[in-house]
Amino acid sequence: MLFHHIKEKIQYPKLILLLISILVAYALFRTHTFSQIAEILNSHGYTAIFIAGFLFAYGFTAPLAVGFFISLAPQVNVFIAAPLAGVGALLADLLIFKFIRSSFQDEFDKLKLTLIFQRIRNLLDNHLHETVKKYLLWTIAGFLIASPLPDEFGVALISGFTKLDKKVFSMISYLLNTSGIFVILALA
Repeated sequence: MLFHHIKEKIQYPKLILLLISILVAYALFRTHTFSQIAEILNSHGYTAIFIAGFLFAYGFTAPLAVGFFISLAPQVNVFIAAPLAGVGALLADLLIFKFIRSSFQDEFDKLKLTLIFQRIRNLLDNHLHETVKKYLLWTIAGFLIASPLPDEFGVALISGFTKLDKKVFSMISYLLNTSGIFVILALA
């Protein structure tokens, strides 16, 4: 009963829960809670790289994945590891894509009706050409997906505010994640 009452009072419960999960992951990573897991996975090479790729896509686990990439980089070939981790990240992004398309659309529709969203949209409509707006959306979403920042936000931008086909999304997600992971592995 109390949970239902709280849920009615909060306008965007799923988005708030997502933000809380990101903050919790950051706190856990900062306290070095995940260091023992990294040591265990360290001995499993490419399997660990694939798992880290899967974890790379989620805001909650992205810091953990970056730590795994950094610790595993000396043991793996970056030209094999990055595409393999990219497949793991793609699988995670597809789960996010499907989940957001099916579960978050109601909140995106509500969000589009808010005053702040309407003002931003009017500002963009009055000052930017439609093509520039699309490039801006894709640039922000692409940066979020390729970086260790939460893919949920980039995928949410794409799946919530575009009508992108799942196959096209898969190609874009794979290329962006693989590129971001390649950079992390190469710099480690």
